[in-house]
Amino acid sequence: MNSYNAMLDELKIGKRDDITVDKKEFYAFREVLVKREDFKHFRGVAKQGGTVIYQYMVDARS
Repeated sequence: MNSYNAMLDELKIGKRDDITVDKKEFYAFREVLVKREDFKHFRGVAKQGGTVIYQYMVDARS
């Protein structure tokens, strides 16, 4: 769980361009993500097969 927060922090500060989460990890990852204050700055794009690619947006989604 702590590694998910570290990955999200890296994405936020620009050390990563995106985070790819496979369907086996999705629920554990999302549980960490939704607890963050900056949750609405992350955008997940679902791909075929259940993979989700997350990116950080400067402007929060509504």
